[in-house]
Amino acid sequence: MQQPLLSMEGISKSFNGIKVLDSVNFSLHKGEVHALMGGNGAGKSTLMKILTGVYTADEGEIFIEGKKVSINNTEDAKRNYISMIFQEFSLVPTLTVAQNIFLTREPKNSIGFLNEKLCNEKTKELLKELEVDVEPTDVIANLGVGYWQMTEIAKALSQNTKILIMDEPTSSLTKKETEVLFDIIHKLKEKGISIIYISHRMDEIFQICDRITVLRDGKKITTENCDEISMETVIQHIVGADLDKAFEWKERVYSTEGTPVLEVKNLASGTKVKNISFRLYPGEILGVAGLMGSGRSEMVRAIFGIDPIDGGEIFVKGKKCTIKDPVDAINVGIALIPEDRRMQGLILQHSVKENIILPILSKIKRGIFLDNRKANDIAETFVKTLNIKTDDIFKTVRLLSGGNQQKIVLAKWLANNPDILVLDEPTIGVDIGAKTEIMDIIRKLADSGKAVLVISSELQELLAVSDRIIVVHGGEVVKELKRKEIHSEEVLQHAIQGH
Repeated sequence: MQQPLLSMEGISKSFNGIKVLDSVNFSLHKGEVHALMGGNGAGKSTLMKILTGVYTADEGEIFIEGKKVSINNTEDAKRNYISMIFQEFSLVPTLTVAQNIFLTREPKNSIGFLNEKLCNEKTKELLKELEVDVEPTDVIANLGVGYWQMTEIAKALSQNTKILIMDEPTSSLTKKETEVLFDIIHKLKEKGISIIYISHRMDEIFQICDRITVLRDGKKITTENCDEISMETVIQHIVGADLDKAFEWKERVYSTEGTPVLEVKNLASGTKVKNISFRLYPGEILGVAGLMGSGRSEMVRAIFGIDPIDGGEIFVKGKKCTIKDPVDAINVGIALIPEDRRMQGLILQHSVKENIILPILSKIKRGIFLDNRKANDIAETFVKTLNIKTDDIFKTVRLLSGGNQQKIVLAKWLANNPDILVLDEPTIGVDIGAKTEIMDIIRKLADSGKAVLVISSELQELLAVSDRIIVVHGGEVVKELKRKEIHSEEVLQHAIQGH
């Protein structure tokens, strides 16, 4: 059998006494695309950080081409021709493509000055090799996200990379840009470059990967050839349970006899929201379905005071409310978990603690100063309650997985104890394990008496959590269905498409 290009054997790592990797084995062959999969806290990122020298393993050995190597820092990784393209691009937007590719490694002339001409020539060769239609002198800020990704790949190739780690490489790409990326991945394979591909998108994995390794709770569950394992089995390995059970709907008990906690009458806002009416009761999960552009997100933006209301009325607990901005919405007990958590829900450079306490700063002051002990206790409580996987509450949020970031957005608003939770695409961009956890959190919040409004394009998830579903089309509610009346996903799909 062919000797692996890379072999990681018995890798273990603990943080603060908690074992996050437990004797993990992982191998990679020359010219292979190997998917690394798992839910939040599975250990994927930690394993790759050990390979790239960000962390050092407590136990275990790493072999490259059969030779044992020590990777104690990022320079050791580079010396072993290992590169990683992170989900967060590491490019400087104000610099050119060439300047980014050779940043800190710029070609110099005979007297030690930057040789810009040579830098551009080398970049042109790399881009030609990748068949990327962009100029070395183009400024990164003026290019689309797809070109940012290609620049990152060219940067790795400029360092003679043999092992390339891609972390959620298509998360910001369009369908067309994704197809271009896949073409480049095939070219890299033909050149003998090996790729470790981290993604939660199952269709991609089966489209471009040769093997799959699944981690769960810090342990390797399985390594299989892609053509010898089904998508359902992979999901079962990731979740640790049958997918059908994870997404199973159970009828819940709540009352619709009293006053609705939220009532919207004939709401109009901008061009997308024309005439929306609905009621939401305490302890109820109301799902909102509709096609892209139907007015779903614009509806909740108006309710939360982000967009101006042009007509209609909003009642909270039977009392008519005037909501002109998010502060008004927060004051009447409404919280919004937005669709784009990274741009609208979090301050990525701040810590877990700072993000969680942000909406309640005025409530945790001692005089003019922040009560740090109280702030720490609140953050610690939510990290534990929502099972947020982080080294501690002081870790920078951008370093956490998408699922854990989404839980922090939830924690941030739950700390303010709202009566009404509005969640816009709550599981977008998170892995299957995180999806099931977030759905469980939504159910528990409703069980505690919170009124929950959920918008989702994932019909399976919407059917798993909703008690009722309203269908929005053309800025109006065109249908209302009780969940027990929906016998299959096709019934809901028909209701959405039937207008």
